Formats: sequence, C-alpha cells, structure tokens
Amino acid sequence: MARDQAEIEQKYWQCLESFVVRARRVAEHSLADDWEKLVALIDPKIGFRFENGGIWIRHELPAEEVVESAAARIRPILLATEDCFHMKALKALGYACRELPRDAELVRAVRAEWKTRVDPATPMDAAYRVLVADMATGEEHDLDAHRLALSWIYGDVVHHDTKRRKEGDPFGLRDRFRAAVPLVAWTMVATIELLAYIEALWKDGVLQLRPEVFDAQVALKSTVWEEPAQVFFAPVGTEPPSGATTSLPEAWLPLCKGTDPSSLQTIFGGQLLHPTTSVRATAPSSEDSDAGQPKGDGNTTLTAHGTPRQPVKNWQAEVIECWRAMQF
Repeated sequence: MARDQAEIEQKYWQCLESFVVRARRVAEHSLADDWEKLVALIDPKIGFRFENGGIWIRHELPAEEVVESAAARIRPILLATEDCFHMKALKALGYACRELPRDAELVRAVRAEWKTRVDPATPMDAAYRVLVADMATGEEHDLDAHRLALSWIYGDVVHHDTKRRKEGDPFGLRDRFRAAVPLVAWTMVATIELLAYIEALWKDGVLQLRPEVFDAQVALKSTVWEEPAQVFFAPVGTEPPSGATTSLPEAWLPLCKGTDPSSLQTIFGGQLLHPTTSVRATAPSSEDSDAGQPKGDGNTTLTAHGTPRQPVKNWQAEVIECWRAMQF
C-alpha cells in the first residue's frame, strides 16, 4: 500500500471512529427510546379546530429542555470542522465502498438527502416560511424554517450567536423552537441509521475500525452508584500526594467507621462526605453493568424497586438486518 493511500485511509477511519462514538451518544438520548415517536417528529402534525368563527392551531412537541439536550449531542455532527461531521463520515464510507456499487449508490443517496435536509440550497428548499409584521411600525420580516431552526440551535441553545438571534428574534422563541424540532429529529434519525449501517459494514469486514469504539461507554445510564474505595484525609494545607500510586505524605489518615464526618471540611468550608445507611440504588460496578440487578423472566427487566420495565424495541438490529437483506 502506498504511503499516501495509507494516510488517506487512516484519516477516513479516524473520521468514522469519531462518528461512531458521537452517534452512539446520540442513540443513547431519551428521544431515541421511542423510535416511532422520534421519526414522527421529523414531520410533526399540526392540529386545528374551529371555534367562534375562527381557526385554532395546536402544536404538541417534546419539552424544550429535552430537545435542547438532543441538539447539544448532535451539534458536532452538524459542524464541518469536527472529525465526526456527518459528511466526513459519508465521504469515508464512499471511499470504503468504492468497489461495492450498491453501497456506493446508497452513500450517494444519503449524502444528497443530508444536503437537502441540513443544508438547503435556497430558502425555497426549506419546509416552509414564516412572515410577520409589526402593525405599529409596519416593519416586516420573512424567514424560512431552516434559518429559524438554526437561530434556535445556535442563538438560543448551543451558542449565543448574536447575528442568528437578531435574525430570529422577530418571530419569537416558539417559532424558532417549532422549526428546530424537525431538524433535530431528522438529524438524530439519520445519525442513528448511519451508525447501524457502519456497524453492519464493520461486522462484515468492509471497514477496519477498532472494536472499542463500539463498546466504549458514551453516556451515563445512572448518576447514582456505589463503588468500593479507600479514602484518606488531612488538614487543609497538608502536602498533597504526588501521584496516584505513590505513598501518601505524613498527616494523611485513612477514613474509617469511627471518623467524625463533621471534621471533613473542604478548603471552601463545605463538608465533602456524609454517612448514609440507605440501600444502594445500583450495583457497585460500572453504570452500564447489570451485575447484581434483579432479573425477570427473560422478557422484562426489573428496576431497583422491582417494577417491570418493557424492553426497548431493537430498531438497530432491524436496520442491520434490512441492510444485509439488500446484499442478496
């Protein structure tokens, strides 16, 4: 293999691995727990009713805070400067599938749809436009849905882009949010489906990616856990340890059952530790581990309180199975 080709492949694999890690974090978001509802948000339905000679339109969307956290997770996938940028991943796949006509055609189709959805060429290519007028001043404003969505994402959420804020301000927060939801939902769906496709290619030996990118922890399942530990304390100002494996300097004492917790004050005066006798809510292992968790009959998983929870539909396996069926 020529050196230039090796460098190109290394660059492409790096982009794909970066995409896989970020896409797995997107797939772990709560909006992806219900695949059908997530897909429905791409084209949210608007309800309407007639009352007293007028028409009332009703919008029902997820909580803004939920969509905001999803927007934060997809943001690097939207940015051309990031290794995990969606189009970089597609370019790498195009290279990997250059001798696989059907896959190459699929990659081209996905690339075209991405450009249409995420980077429309003109305002007329967006889903809709909003026109508003100030009846007092006569000032009018006109903005397409795509720019409204970006005004919410980059002006209200992940940045405070004053230019985008100024552009979207006349339309109000609700119109900016309403425009952003379909873009966030579509990007999540496209990202998760591409992740499943990449994993299928990797399992079939088309892509030479490191296995750990598919296994590494990408999101916390729980923010309450217990783990075994050794704890030492010393008066504020005592020489700190020089490393994780070096011996502790003098004056550092081990925390034991008889230690008075009120004596454990931080440099800011707050108490760092407090004893607890509550039953632990999770196993003392990794957040992703099921060790020590009660099991059901194989069809349900029990929570810490013993309430049955139905398993999430394995949509990823279905996408991979559909891809494999296309190969024959």
